[in-house]
Amino acid sequence: MSDNAGAVDDILSEYHGLEMQMADPELHNDPAAARRVGKRYSQLQPVVDCHRRLTRVEEDLGAAREMAREDAEFAAEAESLEAERVELEERLADLLAPRDPHDGDDIVMEVKSGAGGEEAALFAGELLRMYQRYAERHGFVTEILGLSESDLGGVKDATVSIRAKTPSRDGAWSVFKFEGGVHRVQRVPVTESQGRIQTSAAGVLVYPEPDEVEDVEIDDKDIRVDVYRSSGKGGQGVNTTDSAVRITHLPTGLVVTCQKERSQIQNRARAMQVLAARLTALREEAAAAEASDARRSQVRTMDRSERVRTYNFPENRISDHRIGYKAHNLDAVLGGDMSDLLGALHDAERRERLEAE
Repeated sequence: MSDNAGAVDDILSEYHGLEMQMADPELHNDPAAARRVGKRYSQLQPVVDCHRRLTRVEEDLGAAREMAREDAEFAAEAESLEAERVELEERLADLLAPRDPHDGDDIVMEVKSGAGGEEAALFAGELLRMYQRYAERHGFVTEILGLSESDLGGVKDATVSIRAKTPSRDGAWSVFKFEGGVHRVQRVPVTESQGRIQTSAAGVLVYPEPDEVEDVEIDDKDIRVDVYRSSGKGGQGVNTTDSAVRITHLPTGLVVTCQKERSQIQNRARAMQVLAARLTALREEAAAAEASDARRSQVRTMDRSERVRTYNFPENRISDHRIGYKAHNLDAVLGGDMSDLLGALHDAERRERLEAE
């Protein structure tokens, strides 16, 4: 406990300062500032709660030990409280351990069909639905910003926002950051008449979308803005007005689209937010590439060139190549039951962080 005392004192001080800010009506006149303060407050809450509980247990343990000297019946209570104290100290140490600074952030995810034509697009659509199902079951809100479908209803290219319903230290980034990379599928495609197993792929890109994207200046001369009609299957137009927006960032070649809103102005504003978030992610990735291997490992998830997972339908097997994870519950995972898989990835990341520290 003593090793963490200074860190806890700093957090308690910051927490009480945030409480005072939240009680000030002036704060709530600025929604962005109020959300930022509320988010930080919720991130500190688990540490404060654990510390308070540990303090109570230590006080009760001292009292139980005193009474056990006169009454043996209190010895069992003291033993139970000691076990709880150890458990709480371990939990507090875990809460205070270094974390990915983006863990509380919302995200933007892009899913793109890769090699494999129509079959790859169908698989990309299944991945997108898997993420949507998991997100909706675990307190996140998903919103399709842009979508291009294939003739059979697959996904050629999709951009989706995933946000926490309420601020938390474990935001969408903490959950989905492991999904970036190449996802490979092995199965008999619906388009295959000979019954042969084929391999196709889809690419996933995940990047954090903070409440405020700071220090990103985008010059008008560096972007090209195209407007078009939102498209359905096979590129068929579904809107009667050119409200969808595609922005190309000329220096980097990044392309973002948004067709969710009816208004071209709203779609452009949202697309600019996504572009700013992507540029921020690129900048952090470049900075991390110059740092240590431990720091670099945190951004490997942004690299679509890395094959991260294989989905083998004949064997109902899912394999994550980064951590050697294998399970024969592919049908359940695609249905949104990703908890065991994501838990294994979280545990591996935590071990890496502790070793790095």
